Amino acid sequence: MCAIYGYTSMKDRARPEILQRMGRTLAHRGPDDSGETIQSSSDISVALGHKRLSIIDLSPAGRQPMSNEDGTIWITLNGEIYNFQELRKDLKRKGHRFASRSDSEVVVHLYEEEGVACLDKLDGMFAFALWDANRKSLLLARDRFGKKPLHYALSSTGIVFASEIKALLQHPQVSRDIDFRSMHKYLSYEYVPAPASIFRAIRKVEPGHYVLYRHGQLHSHRYWDIPLVDYPVSDKTEIECEDELVAMLDQAVRTRLVADVPVGVFLSGGVDSGLVAALAARAAPQLECFTIGFDEPSFDESGQAAQIARHLGIKQHIQVFQARDMLRLIPSLPSIFDEPVADPSVVPLYLLSRFASEKVKVVLSGDGGDELFAGYQTYQAHKLVTYYDLLPEFVKSALRFSTSRLAVSHNYLSLDFKIKQFLKGAGISSEIRFFLWRGAFSNMEMKELLTPEVQAELGHHNAYEDIFRYIADSRLTKELERILYLGMKLYLQDNNLVTVDRASMANGLEVRSPLLDFKFAEFACRLPTDYKLRGMKTKCLLKRAAERFLPKGIVHRQKRGFGIPLAKWLTGKLRPLMLDYFSEEKIRAQKIFNYAYIERLVEEQLTKRKDNREFLWTLLVFQLWYERYIDSRAGRCAD
Repeated sequence: MCAIYGYTSMKDRARPEILQRMGRTLAHRGPDDSGETIQSSSDISVALGHKRLSIIDLSPAGRQPMSNEDGTIWITLNGEIYNFQELRKDLKRKGHRFASRSDSEVVVHLYEEEGVACLDKLDGMFAFALWDANRKSLLLARDRFGKKPLHYALSSTGIVFASEIKALLQHPQVSRDIDFRSMHKYLSYEYVPAPASIFRAIRKVEPGHYVLYRHGQLHSHRYWDIPLVDYPVSDKTEIECEDELVAMLDQAVRTRLVADVPVGVFLSGGVDSGLVAALAARAAPQLECFTIGFDEPSFDESGQAAQIARHLGIKQHIQVFQARDMLRLIPSLPSIFDEPVADPSVVPLYLLSRFASEKVKVVLSGDGGDELFAGYQTYQAHKLVTYYDLLPEFVKSALRFSTSRLAVSHNYLSLDFKIKQFLKGAGISSEIRFFLWRGAFSNMEMKELLTPEVQAELGHHNAYEDIFRYIADSRLTKELERILYLGMKLYLQDNNLVTVDRASMANGLEVRSPLLDFKFAEFACRLPTDYKLRGMKTKCLLKRAAERFLPKGIVHRQKRGFGIPLAKWLTGKLRPLMLDYFSEEKIRAQKIFNYAYIERLVEEQLTKRKDNREFLWTLLVFQLWYERYIDSRAGRCAD
């Protein structure tokens, strides 16, 4: 687990100072070691860099960038290849010689043997850049789900790449100009979907894709996609599928326990992390788990996590954080993310990662269970809305009127908030509705928010164009399958996994996700939909499997999530920060947002006439990011 960075130059020799400047911004991802190399020929120069978090082969032999025997192939890799030992044995039988025990070196020799087809054989989480001197080509590749990030930008002399955007911005030819279409998407989704970024010049390698740069030409190719199909049918009974689920997940957990450093587990009060912890404890009896608690009772799950740890006999480390610990972190969000991401779970996740990193370098997590097995409340809402649509119009009108009269509560997922969010999606296509429930501004609200100048620049741009692109790619016709697919292609890949990566790697911690083992995910995709969402019951088969290891009260408790009390804070301890960043002077100087509309959102929140937490938090995160990366007063010290 590390950071990778570099660039090519077809005119002049790559400059070491640029490479070093890029690397300094990524030191947090690899505090243990570093390496850089510049490979030059008559017509091209390639600079490769690496910051190392040592997990496998801690010796100097594992240092990157590393090459094959004759130095014609070089790699810098971020991540873990879980099946490297089997691949290594096969490659040695074919005559390849290894200089280290590193999993990264396996990719070098596998590429020698297979070319880009090597990606089909890799089981892991990874992003890498591989320079082939004979073909004069640079291969940028990313794992199937996009657990590890990889960004790139084209320059007048070549291509620039890095694990995080902040490193690309150190290259003199990478512009900071905002992509207003990406901003439009951010305001809709609360993140920017790949392959775009908030910067016009910078792109993301999409999950399950590779990008090949050769002779000044760039080509992107997909090598894997989420294999959901309409009407999946299993030839096994439900109990047989349950047995297979446990066996496959057990293998995925055991594979991810392999490391030359201590491995722990993130343990919340939920079924996903609890099941991972249970299987990990069977394989590693000395396992330790990490939990954080909060002084806000409606958000605190440490009691349930402690119950799981006692049940499993796992040594648990718990740290309780106060509101001030989280509030202190919020102004630092732009240093964790390089583009605006409005998921507030990054705050507790960062604190949990910092806490765990004091004792271990690797943790297992329960990420992916909700996406694979339809675990979110939005899947239940999808079922409910079909009944709502059947109601006579006068009944719907009465419900909307009654809802508008509900007292506003600033509690976490309060009744009025959930009902109003539900009605917000009524009458809209199921795919867009799913993201409108999870996101911030609708198209109608965007017209009030954005200045006429920005709206003119956007023209007829559709912020949901990625939804339609993915639907076309998937060829799925069933609504629930489509939503499951889109949840993985957008919310999981561009929000959840980004949040996990940045929060953990900011603390030099590697997070491994057994539920996102690609073979396990392919198994889950083949399961009948009824095994995931049955009536209003979510994650049916996964919960049945979990009952073998966890107390039933834990397995079937209502999902709470990993949040912070935004609504309360915006009217309390976050109020001064919010008012500062939403000041008339700042808003009008930006010429992006309509100040009168933002003023109204703030006033409604402070007087509790409406709960605008989603809108205000999304805008506040953008403002924090804008000041650090765009505002000329801060631009010189943004990195």
